[in-house]
Amino acid sequence: MIFKKLFAAVAVICVATFICAAQTERVQVIENGGTGPYKAIAIGDASLPTHMIYRPANLQSYVEKNGKIPVLLYANGACANSSLQMSRLLTDVASYGYLVIAIGPYAELTDEVFYADWKRAVRNGYPESKPVIIMGNGERVVPMTDAERQAMAAQRAAAQNNPPTAAPAQPVNRTYSRQLLEALDWLTDQNASDGSEYYHMVDLEKVAAMGQSCGGAQVLGVTHDPRIKTGIILNSGMGEMDMQGASKKSLASLHTPMLYLNGGPADIAYSNANGDYANIGDDIPVVKISTLDGHHGTYYEPNGGKYAVAARMWLNWQLKGQVGDSALFMNDDYEKTFYPDWVFERKNW
Repeated sequence: MIFKKLFAAVAVICVATFICAAQTERVQVIENGGTGPYKAIAIGDASLPTHMIYRPANLQSYVEKNGKIPVLLYANGACANSSLQMSRLLTDVASYGYLVIAIGPYAELTDEVFYADWKRAVRNGYPESKPVIIMGNGERVVPMTDAERQAMAAQRAAAQNNPPTAAPAQPVNRTYSRQLLEALDWLTDQNASDGSEYYHMVDLEKVAAMGQSCGGAQVLGVTHDPRIKTGIILNSGMGEMDMQGASKKSLASLHTPMLYLNGGPADIAYSNANGDYANIGDDIPVVKISTLDGHHGTYYEPNGGKYAVAARMWLNWQLKGQVGDSALFMNDDYEKTFYPDWVFERKNW
């Protein structure tokens, strides 16, 4: 017992001061490691237990061929303390040569549970603008019926009117914007620490931040940090809201090119994304893409679907200088040919 307490105390000190070398503790392969040339793994690191890492399995090989690896910091929808709902997208991005650090401790989710969770979410928020939705496992999704919605509402009302006498303790599910920068602080220390598996492997001049829904607000809460070179806002925007320490005022502190990707009028964040686009100053290059996918994007499709492609192409352009990938954002003919249902807007380029 004394040994266990001592080990726990040391672990806390390590996390607080970022002095421990990275210690890969658990590893999993998600969806065959993504579609990119650098098959990815998802990692739980003992020295960063608050986050989950997605990266090429053979990091040394990537660096030898391409130079130091760029970084993507990720914040979750609902500001949840788990990145598993987006694990397919994050894995796919990582497989193209990115080190992704997502808020939320390491965990595992079977394909069965992953698709069941997304099926419930998509059925409840089925966008009328999308006539057919097929999950990554091939299952066709139909909208929730009125009777099902009424039954759900009745269950919620009953639960509120008859609370349990002793509610079980609930895990902490909320997170905070600063965790994105804490991950970057940890990685900065690891990159400088001889003996760390990330020693001199990371390009800290090429760092992006991305967040979905509530996580988008968390990104806007930290993009003032000069270390962040670009931001991706998925199904999100501040509009007139204050959330997670961010508001419309946060847009004034932007200093990097920004991508807003939303699900169109069926997306509950659509008006907020439009508001941000209008309010972002004339000195910040920004692209706004509106699709027909609603608030849930294409995250339930194989490898995260087209939203993963868009995120990866933006990062390739902004962090790696791969100008060819800018076609998705800057070339009208390319957009009309390959993404005819998407609406593209851009300014300040």
